[in-house]
Amino acid sequence: MVKKILLKKLNSAEIDRIVEMAWEDRTPFAAINFQFNLKEKEVIQLMRSNLKPSSFKIWRKRVTGRKSKHFFPNHKARFRSPKQK
Repeated sequence: MVKKILLKKLNSAEIDRIVEMAWEDRTPFAAINFQFNLKEKEVIQLMRSNLKPSSFKIWRKRVTGRKSKHFFPNHKARFRSPKQK
């Protein structure tokens, strides 16, 4: 059900950007949530539906328990709305 909802509200460029951000080591899930309003669980489902099974397994193994993906101490200073300059 989440998969269908995500596909309806995100275009292919946004999905590509989310996948790119999810692969990056230094981009926490909080950044994806801030920019695209997706929770970690939704990002995982998006990755599962957009990657080959072997690539998804590699990605999950890579991000599971990684501090940099699950924690960012000062996210307000790092994440700004595109309207703010």
